[in-house]
Amino acid sequence: MPRDLSRLAERVLKRAIDCGWSVVTAESCTAGALANHLSKAEGASKHFHGGIVTYTKDMKTAALGVSAALLRKKTAVCAEVASAMAKGALARSPADVAVSVTGVAGPQPDEDGNPVGLIYCAVARRGGAVKTARLHIEKKATSRILQDAMRLALGLLDETCRTQAKKR
Repeated sequence: MPRDLSRLAERVLKRAIDCGWSVVTAESCTAGALANHLSKAEGASKHFHGGIVTYTKDMKTAALGVSAALLRKKTAVCAEVASAMAKGALARSPADVAVSVTGVAGPQPDEDGNPVGLIYCAVARRGGAVKTARLHIEKKATSRILQDAMRLALGLLDETCRTQAKKR
């Protein structure tokens, strides 16, 4: 587990706690690794509800309520699906904020032709807007793509927390 990701997860969870939020994750390509990092951060036992891993399209529909029609039309790797995943996790948990990640870590493009290194993340707040982010990482090993995907997700959550803190 890269130390910088552990430190980032700890900092971001602390910021969420400072905003009065609890967190849930919805993960695809990272297969629970983001939840693992957050679970080790101080305060996780009270403020991190857990994660939902939905590696396949069928599981995204079954566990998170992502529309099968959306998945057929847009594929599993797009901003709309990342947003639907975050909203689905939020709807199925007591958390205040959900962060999702979906993408293609490799080593091959996915079944829909999405390229290796294409990542989308989203953050949904209860009663708030959904933010999404996209990253296309070229020519990196799968492990580096997954690390960058988690950095993107944590960065988006951190940005959402900082924006909320400024409004106070």
